[in-house]
Amino acid sequence: MTIKLLNSEEISSLRNELPGWEVGDSKLIRQWKFSSFVEAFGFMSKVALLAESMNHHPEWSNVYSTVKIELTTHDVGGLSSRDVQLATSINRLQGS
Repeated sequence: MTIKLLNSEEISSLRNELPGWEVGDSKLIRQWKFSSFVEAFGFMSKVALLAESMNHHPEWSNVYSTVKIELTTHDVGGLSSRDVQLATSINRLQGS
């Protein structure tokens, strides 16, 4: 399966398609604030299982109760439909 970069029109439409996500530096970026480290880590565990099932893994960080996720497709050097699919699935996990 060939993975293709999103074009500028597709990237522009992401603001409407993916609530909470921002586009920057050829990445989809979103941050969550939880009530505790355990809650944040639980979210990360769910995302890890989801990402593994999709074979598409995020760049992310966790500082206490804050989780930041950045999505990009390194194989093509920017944003692809794989990033959109994972972001959409992550939003479903959180109900947003």
